[in-house]
Amino acid sequence: MKLSARNVLKGTVKAINPGAVNSEVIIQLPGGEEIVSIITKSSCERLGLKVGGEAYAVIKASNVMVATE
Repeated sequence: MKLSARNVLKGTVKAINPGAVNSEVIIQLPGGEEIVSIITKSSCERLGLKVGGEAYAVIKASNVMVATE
């Protein structure tokens, strides 16, 4: 697999919370951080995502906001 996105984070599927149309997928990274994504239920099924399985979070964004408090 080759992608133009520079941010490809490999992790383990921690949880899948299915809805009627979309599923929330939580991927835990090796350091313990979590990435949460909302994808269609059909994409979740097509990818064969399962809790405990490996998955990649691919992030490609033109803009990233930075904030401080």
